Amino acid sequence: MTPGPDTGPEGAAGTDEATDELPAVAPQLRELRRRAGLTLEAAAARARLSPAHLSRLETGRRQPSLPLLLGLARTYGTTVSELLGETPAVADPIVRAGGPGAREADGWTYWQAGGSGRGMQALRVHVPHGRSQGELVRVHPGEEWLYVLEGRLRLHLGEAEHLLEPGDSAHFDSLTPHRIGAASVGGADLLFVHTLLQSSLAGLCLGGTTTHTTTHHR
Repeated sequence: MTPGPDTGPEGAAGTDEATDELPAVAPQLRELRRRAGLTLEAAAARARLSPAHLSRLETGRRQPSLPLLLGLARTYGTTVSELLGETPAVADPIVRAGGPGAREADGWTYWQAGGSGRGMQALRVHVPHGRSQGELVRVHPGEEWLYVLEGRLRLHLGEAEHLLEPGDSAHFDSLTPHRIGAASVGGADLLFVHTLLQSSLAGLCLGGTTTHTTTHHR
């Protein structure tokens, strides 16, 4: 029997049977394509589909498999959740005083100062004197910013050493080898913000007992 037009890679097994329980995605697919300013042909080429197959998806005559959903989400720069019409919970932009409690790692104390699920993490940190985490040097993708609230902070960036006083701040590329420690007997308190590029960690990104020099947390 001559194969039909949808039995190629884009019409692989599972697009009709295994996805019957998936919510209808047709309205989202058409809206996202139009929002991206793509013609049917251009969007199909990016998703490695035939225009006819993408048209069937947009009109609800076919349901996409999960791998196809992932590919379409990448094509339109969105998530599978949006393709399925799910509305994400709105993150609370406010972090109240006395909110998330303090946590400790390697003698350092941390308080959450920003929301979760963001592209960067904000913390308030107390660095005790004499606990610079040994000779551990951090190198990882992203950027870091810190602001000294109290005490004096010693910051090593590459081959340079900087002594920061209250009110001083630093903003640097995290691919620069870096290490920080308190220079005052009472320790140092700072605000710390860093991006979570290429990190799968949702918890604290400072402290810890890791001893490797290419980690995604500090």
